[in-house]
Amino acid sequence: MTDPGPPQWERMVLERVALKAIEEQRRTRHWSALFKLLWFSLAFLMIAAALGWVGPPDKEGVSRTTLGKHTAVVDVEGVISNSDEASAERLIKGLNRAFKDSNTAGVVVRINSPGGSPVQAGYVNEEIRRLRAKHPTIPLHAVVEDLCASGGYYIAVAADKIYVDKASIVGSIGVISGGFGFVGTIEKLGMERRVYTSGDNKDFLDPFKPEKPDEREHMQKLLKEVHEQFVKVVRDGRGKRLKETPEMFSGLFWTGEKSIELGLADALGSTEYVAREVFNAEKVVNFTVEENYFDALSKRLGTTVGETFVRAATRAAARSALEVR
Repeated sequence: MTDPGPPQWERMVLERVALKAIEEQRRTRHWSALFKLLWFSLAFLMIAAALGWVGPPDKEGVSRTTLGKHTAVVDVEGVISNSDEASAERLIKGLNRAFKDSNTAGVVVRINSPGGSPVQAGYVNEEIRRLRAKHPTIPLHAVVEDLCASGGYYIAVAADKIYVDKASIVGSIGVISGGFGFVGTIEKLGMERRVYTSGDNKDFLDPFKPEKPDEREHMQKLLKEVHEQFVKVVRDGRGKRLKETPEMFSGLFWTGEKSIELGLADALGSTEYVAREVFNAEKVVNFTVEENYFDALSKRLGTTVGETFVRAATRAAARSALEVR
Protein backbone atom coordinates (compact mmCIF):
# COMPACT_ATOMS: atom_id res chain seq x y z
CA MET A 1 0.00 0.00 0.00
CA THR A 2 1.45 3.41 -1.01
CA ASP A 3 2.28 5.92 1.77
CA PRO A 4 0.07 8.98 1.19
CA GLY A 5 2.64 11.22 2.94
CA PRO A 6 1.89 14.04 5.40
CA PRO A 7 -1.47 15.74 5.31
CA GLN A 8 -1.95 18.79 3.05
CA TRP A 9 -1.96 21.28 5.92
CA GLU A 10 1.40 19.99 7.20
CA ARG A 11 3.01 20.47 3.81
CA MET A 12 1.74 24.06 3.69
CA VAL A 13 3.14 24.78 7.13
CA LEU A 14 6.51 23.31 6.19
CA GLU A 15 6.65 25.36 2.97
CA ARG A 16 5.84 28.56 4.87
CA VAL A 17 8.51 27.85 7.47
CA ALA A 18 11.07 27.14 4.74
CA LEU A 19 10.17 30.33 2.82
CA LYS A 20 10.33 32.35 6.04
CA ALA A 21 13.80 30.99 6.78
CA ILE A 22 15.02 31.84 3.26
CA GLU A 23 13.58 35.35 3.52
CA GLU A 24 15.27 35.85 6.88
CA GLN A 25 18.62 34.76 5.43
CA ARG A 26 18.25 37.23 2.56
CA ARG A 27 17.39 40.05 4.96
CA THR A 28 20.43 39.22 7.07
CA ARG A 29 22.70 39.30 4.02
CA HIS A 30 21.26 42.65 2.92
CA TRP A 31 21.82 44.21 6.35
CA SER A 32 25.32 42.76 6.47
CA ALA A 33 26.16 44.27 3.07
CA LEU A 34 24.70 47.64 4.13
CA PHE A 35 26.72 47.76 7.34
CA LYS A 36 29.89 46.84 5.44
CA LEU A 37 29.25 49.67 2.96
CA LEU A 38 28.65 52.16 5.79
CA TRP A 39 31.83 51.12 7.59
CA PHE A 40 33.81 51.35 4.35
CA SER A 41 32.40 54.84 3.63
CA LEU A 42 33.21 56.01 7.14
CA ALA A 43 36.75 54.65 6.92
CA PHE A 44 37.25 56.34 3.56
CA LEU A 45 36.04 59.70 4.90
CA MET A 46 38.34 59.43 7.90
CA ILE A 47 41.33 58.69 5.66
CA ALA A 48 40.35 61.48 3.24
CA ALA A 49 40.08 63.96 6.12
CA ALA A 50 43.46 62.87 7.49
CA LEU A 51 45.05 63.35 4.07
CA GLY A 52 43.37 66.72 3.59
CA TRP A 53 41.17 65.70 0.67
CA VAL A 54 37.99 66.99 2.29
CA GLY A 55 37.07 69.49 4.93
CA PRO A 56 34.36 71.90 6.07
CA PRO A 57 33.48 74.71 3.65
CA ASP A 58 34.79 78.17 4.37
CA LYS A 59 32.72 81.36 4.58
CA GLU A 60 32.73 81.71 0.78
CA GLY A 61 31.37 78.21 0.25
CA VAL A 62 34.63 76.67 -0.94
CA SER A 63 35.82 73.45 0.69
CA ARG A 64 39.09 73.59 2.54
CA THR A 65 40.92 70.94 0.57
CA THR A 66 44.10 70.82 2.61
CA LEU A 67 45.41 70.48 6.10
CA GLY A 68 48.51 72.52 6.88
CA LYS A 69 50.47 75.26 5.20
CA HIS A 70 51.17 74.59 1.54
CA THR A 71 52.09 76.02 -1.87
CA ALA A 72 49.14 76.02 -4.27
CA VAL A 73 49.81 75.17 -7.93
CA VAL A 74 47.67 75.86 -11.00
CA ASP A 75 48.93 74.41 -14.29
CA VAL A 76 48.74 76.18 -17.66
CA GLU A 77 49.38 73.21 -19.92
CA GLY A 78 49.09 73.18 -23.72
CA VAL A 79 47.24 75.49 -26.08
CA ILE A 80 45.24 78.27 -24.42
CA SER A 81 41.70 78.20 -25.78
CA ASN A 82 38.14 77.94 -24.55
CA SER A 83 37.89 74.30 -25.68
CA ASP A 84 41.18 72.97 -24.30
CA GLU A 85 42.52 72.14 -20.84
CA ALA A 86 44.07 75.61 -20.56
CA SER A 87 40.79 77.49 -20.91
CA ALA A 88 40.23 80.71 -18.99
CA GLU A 89 37.20 79.22 -17.23
CA ARG A 90 39.14 76.28 -15.78
CA LEU A 91 42.27 78.29 -14.94
CA ILE A 92 40.28 81.03 -13.20
CA LYS A 93 38.33 78.46 -11.20
CA GLY A 94 41.57 76.82 -10.07
CA LEU A 95 43.14 80.16 -9.14
CA ASN A 96 40.15 81.18 -7.05
CA ARG A 97 40.17 77.89 -5.17
CA ALA A 98 43.89 78.27 -4.51
CA PHE A 99 43.54 81.79 -3.11
CA LYS A 100 40.46 80.98 -1.03
CA ASP A 101 42.11 78.03 0.73
CA SER A 102 43.02 79.27 4.19
CA ASN A 103 46.25 77.25 4.23
CA THR A 104 47.73 78.66 1.01
CA ALA A 105 51.08 80.34 1.67
CA GLY A 106 51.67 81.24 -1.97
CA VAL A 107 50.44 80.39 -5.46
CA VAL A 108 52.51 79.08 -8.37
CA VAL A 109 51.17 79.34 -11.91
CA ARG A 110 53.14 76.58 -13.61
CA ILE A 111 53.34 77.23 -17.36
CA ASN A 112 54.18 74.93 -20.23
CA SER A 113 52.33 76.46 -23.18
CA PRO A 114 53.00 77.64 -26.77
CA GLY A 115 50.24 80.24 -26.47
CA GLY A 116 46.82 80.51 -28.03
CA SER A 117 43.84 82.82 -27.77
CA PRO A 118 44.65 86.40 -26.70
CA VAL A 119 41.14 86.68 -25.29
CA GLN A 120 41.49 83.62 -23.04
CA ALA A 121 44.99 84.66 -21.96
CA GLY A 122 43.70 88.17 -21.27
CA TYR A 123 40.93 86.86 -19.04
CA VAL A 124 43.44 84.91 -16.94
CA ASN A 125 45.88 87.84 -16.77
CA GLU A 126 43.16 90.16 -15.48
CA GLU A 127 41.93 87.60 -12.94
CA ILE A 128 45.44 87.09 -11.57
CA ARG A 129 45.82 90.85 -11.13
CA ARG A 130 42.44 91.03 -9.40
CA LEU A 131 43.25 88.17 -7.03
CA ARG A 132 46.64 89.65 -6.17
CA ALA A 133 44.95 92.93 -5.24
CA LYS A 134 42.25 91.15 -3.23
CA HIS A 135 44.74 88.91 -1.38
CA PRO A 136 47.85 91.10 -0.98
CA THR A 137 49.38 88.78 1.63
CA ILE A 138 49.42 85.79 -0.74
CA PRO A 139 52.21 86.06 -3.35
CA LEU A 140 51.76 84.60 -6.84
CA HIS A 141 54.77 83.59 -8.94
CA ALA A 142 54.93 82.06 -12.40
CA VAL A 143 57.20 79.08 -12.96
CA VAL A 144 58.14 78.23 -16.55
CA GLU A 145 58.90 74.65 -17.47
CA ASP A 146 59.78 73.90 -21.11
CA LEU A 147 57.83 76.62 -22.90
CA CYS A 148 56.26 79.96 -22.06
CA ALA A 149 55.55 81.60 -25.39
CA SER A 150 52.99 84.04 -26.67
CA GLY A 151 49.72 83.65 -24.72
CA GLY A 152 51.58 81.69 -22.06
CA TYR A 153 53.82 84.69 -21.46
CA TYR A 154 50.75 86.95 -21.60
CA ILE A 155 49.57 85.12 -18.46
CA ALA A 156 53.01 84.98 -16.82
CA VAL A 157 53.54 88.76 -16.78
CA ALA A 158 50.63 89.13 -14.32
CA ALA A 159 52.69 87.34 -11.65
CA ASP A 160 54.83 88.99 -8.97
CA LYS A 161 57.89 87.19 -10.33
CA ILE A 162 58.70 84.78 -13.15
CA TYR A 163 61.02 81.82 -12.52
CA VAL A 164 62.52 79.84 -15.39
CA ASP A 165 64.93 77.02 -16.14
CA LYS A 166 68.06 78.09 -17.98
CA ALA A 167 66.92 76.08 -21.02
CA SER A 168 63.26 77.19 -20.97
CA ILE A 169 61.92 78.94 -24.08
CA VAL A 170 60.43 82.35 -23.29
CA GLY A 171 58.97 85.16 -25.38
CA SER A 172 57.31 85.16 -28.82
CA ILE A 173 55.57 88.45 -28.10
CA GLY A 174 53.62 88.84 -31.32
CA VAL A 175 50.35 88.08 -33.07
CA ILE A 176 49.65 85.80 -36.02
CA SER A 177 46.68 84.81 -38.15
CA GLY A 178 47.03 82.27 -40.94
CA GLY A 179 45.02 80.52 -43.61
CA PHE A 180 45.17 79.05 -47.10
CA GLY A 181 44.25 80.07 -50.63
CA PHE A 182 42.62 77.55 -52.98
CA VAL A 183 42.07 79.78 -56.03
CA GLY A 184 44.36 77.86 -58.39
CA THR A 185 43.25 74.52 -57.01
CA ILE A 186 39.55 74.90 -57.79
CA GLU A 187 40.38 76.22 -61.27
CA LYS A 188 42.41 73.11 -62.03
CA LEU A 189 39.59 70.91 -60.74
CA GLY A 190 37.05 72.76 -62.85
CA MET A 191 35.14 73.93 -59.79
CA GLU A 192 33.20 77.17 -59.48
CA ARG A 193 32.84 79.09 -56.20
CA ARG A 194 29.38 80.58 -55.59
CA VAL A 195 28.97 82.97 -52.65
CA TYR A 196 26.06 85.35 -52.06
CA THR A 197 26.40 88.17 -49.54
CA SER A 198 24.46 91.23 -48.41
CA GLY A 199 27.62 93.10 -47.42
CA ASP A 200 30.69 94.01 -49.47
CA ASN A 201 33.07 92.46 -46.92
CA LYS A 202 30.98 89.50 -45.77
CA ASP A 203 33.26 87.17 -47.76
CA PHE A 204 36.35 88.73 -46.18
CA LEU A 205 39.48 86.62 -46.91
CA ASP A 206 37.49 83.93 -48.72
CA PRO A 207 40.14 81.27 -49.47
CA PHE A 208 38.59 80.50 -52.85
CA LYS A 209 38.92 84.08 -54.11
CA PRO A 210 42.07 86.12 -54.86
CA GLU A 211 43.29 88.17 -51.90
CA LYS A 212 42.35 91.86 -52.06
CA PRO A 213 44.86 94.58 -51.03
CA ASP A 214 42.29 96.35 -48.83
CA GLU A 215 41.50 93.09 -47.02
CA ARG A 216 45.17 92.49 -46.31
CA GLU A 217 45.56 96.06 -45.05
CA HIS A 218 42.57 95.72 -42.73
CA MET A 219 43.90 92.45 -41.35
CA GLN A 220 47.31 93.99 -40.70
CA LYS A 221 45.68 96.85 -38.77
CA LEU A 222 43.75 94.37 -36.66
CA LEU A 223 46.88 92.34 -35.88
CA LYS A 224 48.81 95.51 -35.07
CA GLU A 225 46.13 96.61 -32.61
CA VAL A 226 46.15 93.27 -30.77
CA HIS A 227 49.97 93.31 -30.78
CA GLU A 228 50.00 96.75 -29.16
CA GLN A 229 47.64 95.45 -26.48
CA PHE A 230 50.02 92.55 -25.84
CA VAL A 231 53.03 94.87 -25.59
CA LYS A 232 51.20 97.11 -23.12
CA VAL A 233 50.34 94.12 -20.92
CA VAL A 234 54.01 93.06 -20.90
CA ARG A 235 55.24 96.56 -20.08
CA ASP A 236 52.65 96.99 -17.32
CA GLY A 237 53.48 93.60 -15.84
CA ARG A 238 57.27 93.80 -15.98
CA GLY A 239 57.72 97.54 -15.51
CA LYS A 240 61.27 98.80 -15.05
CA ARG A 241 62.63 95.26 -15.04
CA LEU A 242 62.38 95.16 -18.85
CA LYS A 243 65.52 95.94 -20.81
CA GLU A 244 63.84 96.63 -24.11
CA THR A 245 65.55 95.92 -27.40
CA PRO A 246 64.27 96.31 -31.00
CA GLU A 247 63.73 92.54 -31.18
CA MET A 248 61.89 92.14 -27.87
CA PHE A 249 58.41 92.58 -29.32
CA SER A 250 59.14 91.14 -32.75
CA GLY A 251 57.94 87.60 -32.04
CA LEU A 252 61.39 86.20 -31.26
CA PHE A 253 61.96 83.96 -28.24
CA TRP A 254 64.94 83.28 -25.98
CA THR A 255 66.29 80.78 -23.48
CA GLY A 256 65.36 81.18 -19.85
CA GLU A 257 68.88 82.32 -19.04
CA LYS A 258 68.75 85.05 -21.70
CA SER A 259 65.22 86.05 -20.70
CA ILE A 260 66.52 86.93 -17.23
CA GLU A 261 69.14 89.24 -18.80
CA LEU A 262 66.40 90.93 -20.84
CA GLY A 263 64.13 91.35 -17.84
CA LEU A 264 61.48 89.05 -19.26
CA ALA A 265 62.01 86.76 -16.25
CA ASP A 266 63.44 87.23 -12.76
CA ALA A 267 65.42 84.17 -11.70
CA LEU A 268 66.13 80.49 -12.14
CA GLY A 269 63.90 78.17 -10.16
CA SER A 270 61.45 75.28 -10.26
CA THR A 271 58.11 74.85 -8.54
CA GLU A 272 59.75 72.95 -5.70
CA TYR A 273 62.39 75.66 -5.32
CA VAL A 274 59.78 78.42 -5.06
CA ALA A 275 57.71 76.38 -2.59
CA ARG A 276 60.69 75.57 -0.38
CA GLU A 277 62.90 78.66 -0.62
CA VAL A 278 60.49 81.50 -1.45
CA PHE A 279 57.17 80.59 0.17
CA ASN A 280 58.67 78.44 2.96
CA ALA A 281 55.86 75.96 2.31
CA GLU A 282 57.44 72.81 0.91
CA LYS A 283 54.15 70.92 0.68
CA VAL A 284 52.69 71.37 -2.84
CA VAL A 285 48.96 71.03 -3.53
CA ASN A 286 47.66 71.13 -7.11
CA PHE A 287 44.46 73.12 -7.59
CA THR A 288 44.25 72.66 -11.35
CA VAL A 289 40.68 71.87 -12.38
CA GLU A 290 40.69 68.53 -14.18
CA GLU A 291 38.15 67.57 -16.82
CA ASN A 292 36.02 64.72 -15.54
CA TYR A 293 34.84 61.75 -17.54
CA PHE A 294 31.31 63.09 -18.01
CA ASP A 295 32.54 66.44 -19.36
CA ALA A 296 34.77 64.68 -21.86
CA LEU A 297 31.96 62.36 -22.90
CA SER A 298 29.48 65.20 -23.37
CA LYS A 299 31.95 67.04 -25.57
CA ARG A 300 32.37 64.00 -27.75
CA LEU A 301 28.61 63.42 -27.99
CA GLY A 302 28.09 67.09 -28.75
CA THR A 303 30.39 67.00 -31.76
CA THR A 304 28.52 67.29 -35.03
CA VAL A 305 28.47 63.94 -36.78
CA GLY A 306 29.05 63.67 -40.50
CA GLU A 307 30.82 66.99 -41.18
CA THR A 308 32.84 66.51 -44.35
CA PHE A 309 36.55 67.14 -44.76
CA VAL A 310 35.98 69.81 -47.39
CA ARG A 311 33.65 71.77 -45.15
CA ALA A 312 36.06 71.58 -42.21
CA ALA A 313 39.00 72.66 -44.36
CA THR A 314 37.01 75.56 -45.78
CA ARG A 315 36.00 76.84 -42.37
CA ALA A 316 39.52 76.49 -41.02
CA ALA A 317 40.90 78.47 -43.94
CA ALA A 318 38.21 81.14 -44.04
CA ARG A 319 38.02 81.65 -40.31
CA SER A 320 41.53 80.90 -39.16
CA ALA A 321 41.83 81.54 -35.46
CA LEU A 322 43.65 84.63 -34.29
CA GLU A 323 46.46 83.63 -31.96
CA VAL A 324 49.01 85.49 -29.92
CA ARG A 325 52.40 84.18 -31.00
